[in-house]
Amino acid sequence: MAVTLTKLPWYGQIGAFLALSAAGVGVFYYLYVGPKQDEMAQRQKKLDTLQADIRKSQAIAQRLPQFRAEVSELEIRLETLKNVLPEEKDIGDLLRRLQTLAVQSNLTIRGFKPGGSPMTKPLHAEFPYNLSLDGAYHNLGIFFDRVSKFPRIIHIGSLAIKGKDQQEPNSTITADCVATTFVLLENAQKPAATGTAPGVPAPAVRPAAGPGGAR
Repeated sequence: MAVTLTKLPWYGQIGAFLALSAAGVGVFYYLYVGPKQDEMAQRQKKLDTLQADIRKSQAIAQRLPQFRAEVSELEIRLETLKNVLPEEKDIGDLLRRLQTLAVQSNLTIRGFKPGGSPMTKPLHAEFPYNLSLDGAYHNLGIFFDRVSKFPRIIHIGSLAIKGKDQQEPNSTITADCVATTFVLLENAQKPAATGTAPGVPAPAVRPAAGPGGAR
């Protein structure tokens, strides 16, 4: 025999109503509320990510004037380096001028050749050259003084001086040293570590000066 709600006692009717209501709420939550909450959680996660990106972008935008100032300072420093460091394509001319300084100082160039592999730094490369000279102490001092006043940086190191067995009025010593030039590497490839440097000119050798030259 079928049982209807109206035949149940009042407390039974209330219990059945509550059970049906709970089942309806559960079905509604499972089919509608649950998926919506998952969707809202995903959207909230994306929103949090976007807000974090916006905050990072705002922080970068606030530092943009500082970045521009740093770039401007680096450009100024680079221009300053250009005034004292030749670019790689200019190194041949620089070495010819170095030879000219030696000749103008009344020195005889006995040898001038690459002194090993170039050393590469972040902004420049160092090219060593073995330089051998004949002359007098006074003239050698004049040469070093002229090199120190040269607009481009040339470092003289590993200096070895010895007296000549057969001395002449203007040729009493021989001097061997390493002349290092510094080359700007802006927009240039790093030098190959082969010991060969670009633009090495042929040594300019002058004849020995007469007796009236400086000692």
